[in-house]
Amino acid sequence: MNRQILRKSVWFGAVLLAAARLLAAPVPAPEQQGRAWLAAFNSGDRDTFLAYLKINRPQDVEQIDGLLGFRTMTGGFELEKTEESTPARFVAIVKEKVSDQLARMTVEVEPDPPHRISKFELRAIERPAEFAIPRLGQPDAIAALNKNLESDSAADRFSGAILVAKDEKVIVEQAYGMADREKKLPNQLNTQFRIGSMNKMFTAVSILQLVQAGKIQLSDPLGKYLTDYANKNVASKVTIHDLLTHTGGTGDFFGSEFDAHRLELKTLQDYVKLYEKRDVKFEPGSKFEYSNYGFLLLGVVIEKVSGESYYDYVRDHVYKPAGMTSTASLPENDSVPDRSVGYMRRGPGQWEPNTDTLPYRGTSAGGGYSTVEDLFRFATALQDHKLLDATHTDLLTTGKVATDRGDKYAYGFFEHEKGGLQCFGHGGGAPGMNGDLEICPRSGYIIAVLANLDPPAAEHESEFIAARLPLK
Repeated sequence: MNRQILRKSVWFGAVLLAAARLLAAPVPAPEQQGRAWLAAFNSGDRDTFLAYLKINRPQDVEQIDGLLGFRTMTGGFELEKTEESTPARFVAIVKEKVSDQLARMTVEVEPDPPHRISKFELRAIERPAEFAIPRLGQPDAIAALNKNLESDSAADRFSGAILVAKDEKVIVEQAYGMADREKKLPNQLNTQFRIGSMNKMFTAVSILQLVQAGKIQLSDPLGKYLTDYANKNVASKVTIHDLLTHTGGTGDFFGSEFDAHRLELKTLQDYVKLYEKRDVKFEPGSKFEYSNYGFLLLGVVIEKVSGESYYDYVRDHVYKPAGMTSTASLPENDSVPDRSVGYMRRGPGQWEPNTDTLPYRGTSAGGGYSTVEDLFRFATALQDHKLLDATHTDLLTTGKVATDRGDKYAYGFFEHEKGGLQCFGHGGGAPGMNGDLEICPRSGYIIAVLANLDPPAAEHESEFIAARLPLK
């Protein structure tokens, strides 16, 4: 055997030996536990998962029902990539089986057997470039969407309506599932779904209309318009711009106090009376922190400046000019024939109406109801400058403040770019309701999805098609 062949044989043998040693090396305990957790969770079997938790993660035993509900929602997880596997920690990227959503799983364990899990974290992440979803031609993207909708509807993961348009021409418009399960009424394209925080878009448009008319200045403090506001710190420091961008530190109104007074809060002023003594949570303008109460206050500003109720103003200055005939915020005890029932998941195959969680009526912070066709009309009217001139439309929709989601918040709209597709819009979600509107000017696409199920029923469908549509 010549020397060259001998060298290659020795090198090849060394490689094989190293590979064999690597394969024979024990898997670190954190990785073993991470993989075991996935296997037990993915089984979907209560007894199997409970038995695993009792030994390896006993502090989560009481959360078993919630975890199994999460398992139903996600379909379980597939391990896509190991990022770190040491005796101290296991970090991996995993993917929901029923959506495109990726998450980073982090597992740390106790040093002694049975190496119980001391830290378990599962956080949704933006899709890294190496996991980019290939763009499709429009026909193939729509075919993939239809297949996904059929699958999710059959599995009771989606119940609602979807509309996709290109250059203001509708190319997809479909409804799935039941609007009322007890009465066996199917969802239709004219079914009205509760929209949650999507109402913030209408509030922001209303404020910018008053700015355009010279009746409001964005730099003005809240107290210029609400002169008798109780907390003078809020009144003097928080500006209209701060409220529109969630940088005012005005906090939320959901929580135990809201729950105790839920049906007593009938007007925007009722909310103000309950919360106006609170101080700011941080220096206004210093950071982004989503604030429903801030948008509630914007509704009160609209009332003070316009001399109309918030509901009359948006009806006459947003809905009517846009041709939105099925959008409103009538009280929940008013009869609205085409309004769907929202359903909260209470276990595999178990759904409960969300009636006892709803406020008296929607507010300027969110609530009310709409249809996918009305959301399409709103998006079209906005782009055609029927609601605001070009300058104020750009001011409304251009991102201003970085958020913890990796995008930017404009005025009542999120602005983001995913996989080259640049869009602005807003979602909404609460128990038994979910929605999303995406307006993508460069590509010409508009995506509107509404669902009468828990989040992320609608958002999953919106994200699915947005990730696959062509960029032009």
